[in-house]
This record gives sequence, structure tokens and C-alpha cells, in this order.
Amino acid sequence: MKRVFLFVLDSCGCGEMPDAAKFGDFGVNTLRSCATSAQLHVPNMVSYGLGNIDSVDFLGKSDAPKGAFARLKEASMGKDTTIGHWEIAGIISPNPLPTYPDGFPEEILKPFREATGRGVLANAPWSGTEVINKYGAEHMRTGALIVYTSADSVFQVAAHEEWIPLQELYDACRKARKLLQGKYGVGRVIARPYVGDAEHGFKRTANRHDFSLEPPKQTMLDAVKAAGLDCLAVGKIHDIFAGRGDTEYVFNKSNADGMAHTTDYAARDFHGLCFVNLVDFDMLYGHRRDIDGYAAALTEFDRWLGTFLPTLGEDDVVMITADHGCDPSYTATTDHTREYVPLLVLGKGVKPGNLGTKITFADIAATVTDLLGVHWDGAGTSFAGEIL
Repeated sequence: MKRVFLFVLDSCGCGEMPDAAKFGDFGVNTLRSCATSAQLHVPNMVSYGLGNIDSVDFLGKSDAPKGAFARLKEASMGKDTTIGHWEIAGIISPNPLPTYPDGFPEEILKPFREATGRGVLANAPWSGTEVINKYGAEHMRTGALIVYTSADSVFQVAAHEEWIPLQELYDACRKARKLLQGKYGVGRVIARPYVGDAEHGFKRTANRHDFSLEPPKQTMLDAVKAAGLDCLAVGKIHDIFAGRGDTEYVFNKSNADGMAHTTDYAARDFHGLCFVNLVDFDMLYGHRRDIDGYAAALTEFDRWLGTFLPTLGEDDVVMITADHGCDPSYTATTDHTREYVPLLVLGKGVKPGNLGTKITFADIAATVTDLLGVHWDGAGTSFAGEIL
């Protein structure tokens, strides 16, 4: 194969894993929750086998699926973006990244305050929209940075764009990233800029930026690049892998923007991997527990997919998957949920069929490298022989 387009529909899980209760999740199923909405209409993905995936019995099955399909189990001990994407790219993480349910310790906050010259507000797990409404006015009054976390391994820094320049916020996050190593090595430090005022409300902007922990081993991206092929990163991919392994990257302002970027890349004669993250599912709808919004976003992607696939060539393969769940109907928390993820494999050279349930997301890395003729000695088992 000449090109692989790998889409991560960020957080689109398809049912709780057997160990979900250990992660505090009970009865979760992101895709099933979306199926309760009148806004969900995904005929293209259903025609390729989305409803035929193991335990996905709520979308309607295709009598003759046009694609290969599977359910993937997460072998890593986590349910966050970093660990999920790392596993897709061939790294299984047996130990979870550190989390801070009681906020960050003083041995981190003290050097952070000294490095930035600013105070710290909040320092606890918060919803991103709620924390700026709670502390936004105080931030503007004092200049202190809003630092918060979640159930995930993240150190998030929020600041008003009109009071603290974006570059200063990004620089503060880079300083935090240098501090947060070793036992404090959270998966991501995230800059969370916002605008607005106390009277009319605060709103986060599209200028978010992630500063990730560098992957501890070679990834699928590294292997593709080392083979001299193209590795094009769309959306958060560049940030998630700390800028390692891609040969070109572009950020997204929205899902629609990411799909447009992918269309542009597909029009080019490249050889290798185009790795795409569409984060609106998670950021705008999953965490905010917006079932209709999530369903409408899936409908938007499915509609675009119907226009995208006919433009591809005989030697192109499309894979569609997710990195974890974020069930928009689950009210116990607003955090990610521990779920299986779906996988669709599409293309003119792909043999349709049920690939069953795979034991690790890393099978994607092994298969992508196999399809592209790239040496791979990382985790995962290739299913290229099952689909060609």
C-alpha cells in the first residue's frame, strides 16, 4: 500500500471493558449513548460494518459490510489521550501515568511559581469550563495562573488571552513540562486560553496547546519516518507525540478544519501515513456530556467520509478508530471512560470481514507498518494478512 489514513475519533468508545469498574466506570458506552440521539445518522460507517462490531448491537447491522471491522481492547493501564494514542502507535503502558486527585504538591507548585513569576489558583480537579467561571475574575484581578487537573494525567494552565499573552502562557507550560518529569511525569501539560468577562461569561478559545511527555520507546511514527516515508500529523498528533516522528504537521481549529486538512493532504502524492486526531468529540461534547452534540459531530464526520472515500486510489487504506471513551450520558463524572474502541478498515483493496476483538490497540501500529512495508519490532500483531 502507498498511503494509510488513520483517523482517531477522539473518545468514541464502544462499550465498557471488563476492568472498567477499577477505573470507576460502570455501564459506560459512548457510541451507544450517541445512538439514543435523533442527531445520529452514520449510514456510511454502518455500511462498512460499524454496527457489526462485537457487542455493537444498537446501530443496525449491514448484511454485506463493505469494510473490515473489529473491536479493540486497551492493554495499557489508562483511559487518557496520551496512553491511548501511544498504544495505537505501538507502546503498551503497563503502569498508569500519575494523577493528582488532591491537586499538585508544593514541591511542584513552588518551582512553578518561581519559574513563571506568577501565583497559582484552583489546584484541584475541575471541569475546564467551570474552573474559568469560578476563578476567571480573580485571575484577571491578581494575574495568578489557574492550574487544575482532572481524572487524567494532566497539568492544565488557564489564562485570559487579553491579560496574559499566548506566548507567555505557552512558555509557562513549557516550564511546567520541564518540572513534570520522573515520578511527576504527567502525560500532558495543557495551555487553556480563554476570553470573556465575569458579567457575560468566559469562553475557551481554539488556541489550546498540549505539551506531552515524550514517548519512552520507538513509535509507529518514528518507524515510518526512519523508513524515509511521509508521516503527516493532523490536529493534536504532533503535540501528543512531543513533535517526534512526524515529517509535517498542521493543527486543527475544529473537526471540520481537520477534515479539510486531510482532504488537502489526500490531494497530494505522498507515500506513507496521514495520522489524524479529531478532538471535538471529546473536548466539546464528551466532557460536557452533550449527547446530541456528540451525535451531530459523528453525523458530520460520516457525511464528510462519504465524499472523501471516492477520491482515494487503489493503494490507499483508511482506518477509523478511537483512543478511549468519554460517555456523554455518564453523569458520575465528566471524565474519560474505560472502553473498548471500534476499528473500521476501508479501501478498494481491503477484504471485508469481522476481525473480532483484538487484544491491544497496538495491532494498528503493527498493521500500518506492515501495509507500508516498514520494519516494526514494537508491540502488536499485524492483521494485514486478514484484510488484503
